[in-house]
Amino acid sequence: MAAYLTHQQKVLRLYKKSLRHLESWCIHRDKYRYLACLLRERFDKNKDVKDMVKATELLKAGQEEFWAHQHPQPYIFPDSPGGTSYERYECYKIPEWCLDYWHPSEKAMYPDYFAKREQWKKLQQESWEKEMKQLEEETPSDGPKTEALPPARKEGHLPPLWWQFVTRPREMPM
Repeated sequence: MAAYLTHQQKVLRLYKKSLRHLESWCIHRDKYRYLACLLRERFDKNKDVKDMVKATELLKAGQEEFWAHQHPQPYIFPDSPGGTSYERYECYKIPEWCLDYWHPSEKAMYPDYFAKREQWKKLQQESWEKEMKQLEEETPSDGPKTEALPPARKEGHLPPLWWQFVTRPREMPM
């Protein structure tokens, strides 16, 4: 299940989105800085509103104003989804099991990492049965509703399929 956003998170996301679209509208830095300061002033003017009904109305009005004035082709960062080089380096990410075939002389260059990796592999083998049992118990009979995995249930325990997060490859090549 997706987590609900708090009012503060919604306001902060609206502010950041507004700044990003303002960047797309303003080419000149001095004009952008001036308009960004005015935008910040508008948000700061209402930051101390304690009445949640009024605060929600202000947020809704702000979202509607943003929708009406958003840029038709906003700037997208190259590495962001929809950017020109999004997932460009996926082909360089090699799977973790390839490290099993490194020569001992290569492993000797990174003794700390490979010592930790051996501990991870041992822990993975020990915890695999418990993880699978937890997944089977917590998966509904008609199949999972989302792709989210369940968290660890006790302090000090591992969540199911933790191995893929510990050993994920680098995001960008050197």
